[in-house]
Amino acid sequence: MAGRNGRTVRDLRRANRTAVLQRLYFDGPLSRFELGPATGLSSGSVSNVVADLVADGLVEEAGSVDSDGGRPRTLLRVAPVSGHMIGVDVGETRVRVELFDLTLTELARAQRPLEQQRYEVEVIVDHIRSGIAEVLAGAGLAPERLLGVGIGVPGIVEHTPDRGAVVHGQTIGWDAVPLESLLRAGSPLPETVPYFIDNGAKTLGQAEMWFGAGRGARNALVVLFGSGVGACLVTPEVEHGRAVEWGHLTVRVRGRRCRCGALGCLEAYAGAESLLARWREEGGRVPGGTDEETALTAMLAAAYPADDSAPDPVALAVLEETAEYLGAGLSDLINLFQPERILMGGWAGLQLGARFLPAVHRHALSYALRHPAEKVTIELGRLGPDAVTVGAAILPLADFFTRGGRRPDPDPQSPPPAWHTALQERTPR
Repeated sequence: MAGRNGRTVRDLRRANRTAVLQRLYFDGPLSRFELGPATGLSSGSVSNVVADLVADGLVEEAGSVDSDGGRPRTLLRVAPVSGHMIGVDVGETRVRVELFDLTLTELARAQRPLEQQRYEVEVIVDHIRSGIAEVLAGAGLAPERLLGVGIGVPGIVEHTPDRGAVVHGQTIGWDAVPLESLLRAGSPLPETVPYFIDNGAKTLGQAEMWFGAGRGARNALVVLFGSGVGACLVTPEVEHGRAVEWGHLTVRVRGRRCRCGALGCLEAYAGAESLLARWREEGGRVPGGTDEETALTAMLAAAYPADDSAPDPVALAVLEETAEYLGAGLSDLINLFQPERILMGGWAGLQLGARFLPAVHRHALSYALRHPAEKVTIELGRLGPDAVTVGAAILPLADFFTRGGRRPDPDPQSPPPAWHTALQERTPR
């Protein structure tokens, strides 16, 4: 039965379960008494919801605390083993697959290197499939116990009704790749386990906003600085974030050719791939036969030697120019979105780290409008190189919370579970 606002009793129950689960997840352990003010629910509603969640195995007791003159209050927390998620990062140098419990404790991981940055669709699909199978086997977990698989990819992700998630990855040569459909074909997972596929910058932003340097911010931009660059915008209107193709903002008319094919993109000056290419073009000694991460480490060592030797002037000049391009690019984000916080992540951003950030910050403020620039802070992300994978795993977790901690209803076309069939066979006719 629907109320005046169109919400049914079932909708209300789901919303109450979501409120309690999220408060226990982010602020727990909490007592039933504390859950009332934290969720805005009455004590009776809290008791009913908690009883349901305990019966479903989602919430468990976690000790007790003394109360003022009364009985000790039982603390509650989300049960870690009540759900599991897989996060996948399709990165520039490797595909990383990680298995997590409900509290995002890592249980197993698998990595597949990408030789010479190969983005052949069949290779990526095989890496994801085999990585999923490996982490499940390593943890001894049945596939049907998964809440879902989240995948962060480069490019624009379009969600279609017939083919699922379709990836438009111009910089990696992917033209409308039906990644979800390809993964479903021959998947080690049952149909009841959903895939959640989104842009890698968005999954990075999701992780930093939930658990990293973005916590508490209402308006933030999370920048992914890797082989290329991207960003995720988070506002009250877009609380789960929206990927922004920031790397393909034009910063120089008729400039360098970007890997997307256009001229003068920010990514042609600020991504690690272009940074190393410019060092090489200017006569820098880029190590041969290594991946980008190793080569960037060598470039940083050349520009900022640990001993008293003279820095490589070419490497230093390229890095300083890159800091200015990044700062100019950030100034556009500041002027357009007026964020209160900008966070830099991604493997290259973390490698450049605190040494690089002051120059980026200085250039960003010099190019941006004064009023929004005075209100923004620019800092490094806190979650390290696994942030994209963690953020990808958050996608099915967020969906699980939205549904009040209930798994998706099984497809009515799918065969009924074995226990249901067995029960029917035993029923007298």
